[in-house]
Amino acid sequence: MIDKKHIGKTFPSHTVEVEKGRLRFFAKAIGETNPVYFDEASAQTAGYPSLLVPLTFLFSLDLERPNPFQWLSELNLSLGRILHGSQSFCYHTPSYAGDVLTFSTQITDIYDKKNGALDFIVTKTVVSNQAGVHIADLNNAIVQRNG
Repeated sequence: MIDKKHIGKTFPSHTVEVEKGRLRFFAKAIGETNPVYFDEASAQTAGYPSLLVPLTFLFSLDLERPNPFQWLSELNLSLGRILHGSQSFCYHTPSYAGDVLTFSTQITDIYDKKNGALDFIVTKTVVSNQAGVHIADLNNAIVQRNG
């Protein structure tokens, strides 16, 4: 069982600028057809200041922190035994190309299942923009297989 003393642990925040080319590439990769995600004029006609950020793109940006898996070793976890458990998003306001987003992550829960065969680590990442506006919460659970 992973020590529950890690609940509440925070990780250094990181900041990423949302770049138009990457948004266009991501929108194409996920099969998005709405032009507000890849055509600047369409986004502005729809009332947006720039290209709209696709919903799951924030997860990709969160992985741009320096050494995104370092925290696993801090908890004595083995990357080879880690599984993706769940992921959810709670959006408060849209984000756009040109925004500078800050990602702040905290461990919110640790628990086990199947008599300790599986350990769950739950994190919450708060995303805010350059004006300090709360954009979204990214909730993630990873699972460590034991034994």
